[in-house]
Order: sequence, then structure tokens, then C-alpha cells
Amino acid sequence: MRRWGNPGWRWALAAGAWAILGSVATALAAALSPASPSGLQPVEKLDPVTAKRGAEVYATVCSACHEQGLNRAPQRAMLELMTPESIDLALTQGVMRPQGASLTTADKRMIAQYLAGRPMGGEIKGPLRCKAGASPFDTREPPPFSGWGLTPESSHAISTQVAGIDRSNVGRLRLKWSLAFPNAIRARSQPGIAGGAIFVGSHDGTVFALDRRTGCARWTFHAASEVRTGIAISPWRAGDAAARPAVYFGDLVGNLYAVNARTGVLIWRRRPDGHPNATITATPVLYDGRLYAPVSSLEEARATDPTYECCTFRGSVVALNAADGKPLWQTYMSDPPVPQGVNAAGAKRFGPSGIALWNTPAVDAKRGRLYIGTGDNYSTPTSPLSDAIVALDLKTGRVAWSYQTVEKDAWNVACGAADKTNCPPENGPDYDFGAGVVLARASDGRDYVIAGQKSGLLYAVDPESGRLVWKTRVGRGGVKGGIYFGLAVVGDTVFAPVTDVPDGRSYSDPARPGLYAIDVRTGQYRWQAPAADVCGGRPFCHPGYAAAVTATPQLVLAGASDGHLRAYDGATGKVVWDYDTVRSFTAVNGATVRGGGMGGGAAPVAYKGQVITNSGYGFAGGMPGNALLVFEAE
Repeated sequence: MRRWGNPGWRWALAAGAWAILGSVATALAAALSPASPSGLQPVEKLDPVTAKRGAEVYATVCSACHEQGLNRAPQRAMLELMTPESIDLALTQGVMRPQGASLTTADKRMIAQYLAGRPMGGEIKGPLRCKAGASPFDTREPPPFSGWGLTPESSHAISTQVAGIDRSNVGRLRLKWSLAFPNAIRARSQPGIAGGAIFVGSHDGTVFALDRRTGCARWTFHAASEVRTGIAISPWRAGDAAARPAVYFGDLVGNLYAVNARTGVLIWRRRPDGHPNATITATPVLYDGRLYAPVSSLEEARATDPTYECCTFRGSVVALNAADGKPLWQTYMSDPPVPQGVNAAGAKRFGPSGIALWNTPAVDAKRGRLYIGTGDNYSTPTSPLSDAIVALDLKTGRVAWSYQTVEKDAWNVACGAADKTNCPPENGPDYDFGAGVVLARASDGRDYVIAGQKSGLLYAVDPESGRLVWKTRVGRGGVKGGIYFGLAVVGDTVFAPVTDVPDGRSYSDPARPGLYAIDVRTGQYRWQAPAADVCGGRPFCHPGYAAAVTATPQLVLAGASDGHLRAYDGATGKVVWDYDTVRSFTAVNGATVRGGGMGGGAAPVAYKGQVITNSGYGFAGGMPGNALLVFEAE
């Protein structure tokens, strides 16, 4: 599980909670009206034997996480919105396997049906297949973006010409079509575009190649578990009929994939880190024939068990040959963990550990470097590369320099549990870098490495030396606050989204959810746009921005935790278009789809007059949903 406080995971993810919500879940079609879950088949009554046994297993195995001690674990109401198939799959094949290992097959099925409140069966419809010849692969349209960061420097910026959206037509955006992700309560894979298709991953592990005009599915590919990463696509020369591009992505249980972009056929699959709790949450970077993949883990949740030997994972970046997946180098962010004695329960302690890497790196072609932000340690002793901005050599993986922003930050989920046996003495503050760093080239002729942190601070670092140039407090920060998942930079301006949701702690500064524009050269504000609270009592609704954002020379596109997709004027911070996605839609696959909050690493993408976005973040206290929405300017 990702930790309570780490980008996109922590609040909800104590012990078993992360595992179930990190598995394949159902689409929540009616988040505000659970009694009528649109998109699902009519609910059958659960038989008394299953209900009784399921309740017994839940009380014995699960209730301590969801109803006792770990008061920030996902509430049971969230679990009851899942399908029994999804819960069962989590316990048998997903990230909940360690907890499910002690249960019989029958017990796992009974607890799944008990929590869902219905028997197996009745899942949402899958996508409609494109008719033969109706959606050919368009070789005239190579990928317009380099990957998750949209440019190698990870600017999250799109030219007005490519976007096809500007101040003059943004107000005419209308919904063109929508897709209901089957078996999902969240949508956090940033779409990729190429060949006339939209490529996107989903909560149940399905990757889709969808016709950009109609939404029909050219093909689907089923990964082993949730695909929360974006989709990177290999380039080709426009019009090259012989092009055989691949799409690259990772899954929640730590696999990396290369799949044929034309056919959906697997090219290769590799698990780059052998740790049993390794995971891939950041979109891998494809550059010059190599795939650069950050590796994270779900281990820190295991620390809630006082008998667990905490902790042995260490984050890394791995470089692979993009053609065959062969590893070229792997750079770890800490020394190997070694025994550090025993804890109060008599279990061995290990350290250093942790420094998970959750975000996508930026490429500096000029200097031959890769820039990435790191997480904190899971256990003592702490390491110099935790909570840091790190520069790696592209060819060798050697650390060129690092700038650590917070020293001695060690944290794991036991720190928020009733039994704190495995909580390290530092107990946080748990200030990871969840947002991807950006290499910005400003009008003063200087380059800057820009990074935003959960602390609420925004940093500019010199790319040659790693020395601090400036830092500015943008948000209050907190265990689920500050700058969470992604910045955007256009010219001399960096756009920083801030979440700052309530987290049960007291702070001297007030929360500052909203969107902020900062001068890249000086760290001074250009404008401030605090988020108004328009939740109106919606469950799981908060103002602010926990998702990545995208910018053009005129606009900033931002999906909010309150479910609104907004376009800001990049020069003034004024909202020029606002669409509330928390509503029901009739999807192209024949199901009723519902939007929700927006969070995670998935930013809206603009291309040729369309704006493509996910909606739904049934995770870490966000509003559930299962929508892919495609808008077009009339």
C-alpha cells in the first residue's frame, strides 16, 4: 500500500485497506446514490450462509484495519461499492494476496460477496469493438507527445497549434463521447495518443486502444493488475506504413509491459525488481531506444504487523532496452538494508529502506541526465537521497548530484496504527516528492529543475550543480497536502496545483487549495487562484487539485478533487470554462458511467480541438467514478 500521506495513497491505505483498493474494483456509477448502482445488473439477495460466514471472516481478518485503530483506512462504505469479483481477485491475484493466503478459496469468495452485498456476477459491460476496417491505424499520426510529461523535459505543456484549444474556442467545449471503465471506482492512467487512437489503462488492469473519433475499441490488453501509469508510445515517421510502434506501461504488482500498438499483442513483459512488494506507479520514460522506469513498493503497509521484519525494499530507477526489455542498469536510492536489532515484538528490524519513486523523471538531453524526486525512508537509519531531487546519468545511472530538502524523514503505516511497534523513531514528517520534476528553460537563458513537494514548497535547483536557486511556499502542506502529482511549465511560468485537504493534524498555516502561477526565474507569484468550496455536501468531496495539470500558452487545464474540469486563463488565473463531471453519462459501451473526483498522475490532454480526461478517484478519500470523457470544441 501507498502510505497515508504519500501521493495518492497514504490516507486510505493502512494495512489491508490499500490492498483491496489497490486491486481491481467495480465501477461506481452512482457514488451519491449507492442504492441504485447504475451500470450494474439488478442486485440479487445474498444467501444467509454466505452472509454469515463472510461477516465472520471480515470481523476476524479485516475489521481491525477498516473499523478499529486505523481510523484513516478506507471506510467500509467504500469497500461496499466494489464488485465481489474485484474483491475476490484482490485476495487471490492482486496486491491483497499476502492477507488472502491464510483464507480458503470459499472464505475469500464469501467475504467478497458479503462486503459487496450481492452474489458473484453482474459486472459492467465491456467496450464496443470497432467494426472491421472502421478504425484503421493511422500511420500519418505519430504520437504528438513524448510520454507522461508530454515533452522530454516533462513540462506538461502543449502548443496551441497541437492542442487546437485556445481562449477563443474553449468555451465551446462539449462532451463528444464517454467510456465506462468496467469494474472501476477510479481512473488514474493518463491517456496517450497516436495513430488515431487513445491508449489508456484502467483500474481492473485492462489497457484500451480506443478510436479517438467514436470511442470504439480497436483492441484491449489485460495486465496482471491495475494500470495506474500513463501510456508511453514509441515514435515513428509520419506515413511509414511499415511502422510497428509499441506502447509501454506498468502495473500495480511491479510488471513493465511492451505491447504492439497496432494489435495489442504482448511484445515483452518484465518485473524489474524482485522485491515481493515492488510496484510501478510512474509512467516509464521512453527516450533514445531506452525505457527508464522508477520502482516503488507497497511494503510500508506490512509494517502495521508488529511481527513483520521491517523493512527491506529500496527504491530505484531501472533502464531497459525498449526493444526487448533487457535491463541495462539499475540505480538504488539507498544502501542495502542490514539488520538493526529487533523490535518490541521480537521481530528483526532492517534499514535503511524505502525511498520509493512514485513520479515520472524528466530528461535533460543537453547534459545527458535524468531528474527525479524521491520519497522518504520506511525505517531507520535514514538516507541522504530520501526526500530529494536526484540527477542520474542517462547512460550509466550514476548519481551526478542530489539536493535533499528534508533530512531524517522515516515513516511507515505503523505510525498511524493502533500498534506502533514498527513506527521508526523519526515518525515522519512523510514529505515525499509525488509530483514529477520539470526541466524548465527560461527567458533569462538559464535552465532550472523545478520540483513540488507534499510539504507545500516549490523548489528551483540548478541543473549543473544541484544547488538551490529559490524555494517558495505555495501550499500549507501535510500528510495529504501540498503539491501532489504534477506541475506544468510554459515559458517563464510554472503552474502548481495544491490540494491541502484536512488530515486530522493541526498546522500553523491555513490550507491553501487552488492553482498558483510562479515565475520560474524568481519564485515570485504571478497570480493566485484559491479554490472555492463548491462541494455542497457531496461525500468524499474536497476543494483543490490533487491531480497533475496541463498547460498551453493560453490555458491551464486542471481536474479538481471536487470533480470539476476547469480551464484557467494562463495569464490571469481566471476560470474561462468549468464542467462538473460528477454526473451520469450514457457511455459508448452501453453502460451508464459516472464521473467523480480527479486525482493522481493523470492530467487532461488536449489534441486537435479535443480535451481528453479521466474522472473518478475512489481512493485516498476521493470521490469514486469510472469515466473517460472526450470533449470537443463545437
